[in-house]
Amino acid sequence: MLELLIVIAFFWLFIKAVKLAFKVAWGGAKIIASLLFAVAVPVLIGCLIFAGGVILLVPVAMIAIAFGVLKACV
Repeated sequence: MLELLIVIAFFWLFIKAVKLAFKVAWGGAKIIASLLFAVAVPVLIGCLIFAGGVILLVPVAMIAIAFGVLKACV
């Protein structure tokens, strides 16, 4: 009878250890994902601004030149 109780206790502790391992792994994965997200988003925004900025550079420059010409004429 005592052997059965010990086996049940060890099985219960094994289940608790597996649950703890999953919680620790999930927490670590969330921390790593948050760090990667914090690094990746600014890089993505910078690349989008650079790519979009190159495309928008010509119209913005034309507007600035027109504004400058109009300002000089007045």
